[in-house]
Amino acid sequence: MASQTLIINGGHVLQLREDPEVIEADVHIDRATGKITHIGGGSASAGWRDTDSSNSDNDDGTIQTLDATGCIVMPGLVNAHTHAAMTLLRGYADDKPLEAWLREDIWPAEAEITPADVRAGTELAIVEMIKSGTTAFADMYFHVPEVVAAIEQTGVRARVGHGVVTIGKDDEAARDDMNEGLQMARKYDGAADGRVQTAFMPHSLTTMSEEYLQEAVTEAQQDDIPIHYHANETHSEVTPIVNNHNQRPLAYASALGMLSSSDFLAHGVHLDSNEIDRLAETGASLVHCPASNMKLASGIAPIPALIDAGVTVALGTDGAASNNDLDMFDELRDAAMLGKIGADDAAAVPAAQAIHMATAGGADALGLPGGRLKEGATADLIVVDLDSPHLTPTHNVISHLAYAARGSDVRHTICDGTVLMQNREIQTIDAETVINTAETQAQSLIERMG
Repeated sequence: MASQTLIINGGHVLQLREDPEVIEADVHIDRATGKITHIGGGSASAGWRDTDSSNSDNDDGTIQTLDATGCIVMPGLVNAHTHAAMTLLRGYADDKPLEAWLREDIWPAEAEITPADVRAGTELAIVEMIKSGTTAFADMYFHVPEVVAAIEQTGVRARVGHGVVTIGKDDEAARDDMNEGLQMARKYDGAADGRVQTAFMPHSLTTMSEEYLQEAVTEAQQDDIPIHYHANETHSEVTPIVNNHNQRPLAYASALGMLSSSDFLAHGVHLDSNEIDRLAETGASLVHCPASNMKLASGIAPIPALIDAGVTVALGTDGAASNNDLDMFDELRDAAMLGKIGADDAAAVPAAQAIHMATAGGADALGLPGGRLKEGATADLIVVDLDSPHLTPTHNVISHLAYAARGSDVRHTICDGTVLMQNREIQTIDAETVINTAETQAQSLIERMG
């Protein structure tokens, strides 16, 4: 009999409140519903180093226990903007600004991408994310059926969509890409037992014509589907919109109907105060991608100003080709530190705020369950092992999670009440096979490019 109850015992639980709190508590999960049924009755010691890494089942097999001694139990991380299959292009092209990088390297490679490439690259990305504590992500890419199949196999949660580009294509190709985006959003919403949700995903305001953007808004509103796109990432993206439409990008987006409470935008590096206010007024969310923005020299997003305005801010890695990893612990540390540099204020984007952006902020932006640990909530959570030199001494756990923890510190990963990784071993897919297949597909992709 499969266990009906999962108990994570012996740990300390991070609860994200206005003043975050760490409490000694066990976490009980109903495997049938994927919900947290109880937090409390902790058996954790007052210290952090009394380790007992045993995991067990009760005699009749109805209860599974995972040990969390010396660990923090916290919400699973949410990677709110990525292009998962770009793991195959990790390290392929570096040290260039965004436009040249896309035009000279990435778009030519993506022209050769096959469904098999996307399946292999997405599985590799998901294995990397599970091992580093990410339980949910947003993916804008191609060959969505392969993305969904990888999600279904591995057990994670995601909001997915086909990245639509119409500029630079003939009428037939542009129409085909538009239809692909709409069809994928409709077909796969609710797939994988509800763990897959969809969005319509125009690449950006400058890579789709105004006519197609207007059509996208009409269709998305009719089907109640969110819209996700890149916005205000570089000066080179902002300038043509100002020149062609005599307004800032988010004024243009708002006029088209592309700013609503369910919509989420990636980057937002070059926002003026009016655009920040517009985000706050409409309820649209912003996904900050600090590592990618630094690597491509795109700039520093005004995160403190966005937070002060009440905008929901999430974090994303962007694709592995511009990061170059998918470790959200790296991302939340980068977000905190870059926020301080950008604001010239060491108190800006404090540790707790960075953790919130990587968890609850991401879940809220994507409109997905998770992001918080409380009774009745969906059981998307991770167990972070504090028994490491770089996490010693344990003066302040919240500080450690923001400034010192690494993805490799994650011991267990759970999504929707299912154990995806136990004692650092992936449970839902053969990680070694995934890695080997991805290596083969990556080499094949480069060879096909000539």
